[in-house]
Amino acid sequence: MVYISPVMGNQAAMVTFIIVLLIIGLIAGLIARLLVPGRDPIGLLGTIILGVVGSFVGGFVENLIEYHTVSVNSFHTTGIIGSVIGAIIILVLLRLTGHERGHRRYR
Repeated sequence: MVYISPVMGNQAAMVTFIIVLLIIGLIAGLIARLLVPGRDPIGLLGTIILGVVGSFVGGFVENLIEYHTVSVNSFHTTGIIGSVIGAIIILVLLRLTGHERGHRRYR
């Protein structure tokens, strides 16, 4: 019989959460990049980051719609649909501001 300490259990849960967050981020980022037309030179890591940040933005928007409040204390992730919506918002904002990688805006 193997004994697993509570501390080790918490670490395993955290590692599992991070792995799932990265996988959901990749899926949400890919779907967002497919839904928003145009070329995005952000690569695989950029797609994962887009999806992860989109998940938090989707949770913020969900909180805003559901509770009609802007609460900074309740940042949370959301499901795949909210993650895709948040990633689309981030991708459109990146394009509008011109801060995507490889794109320079000349004035």
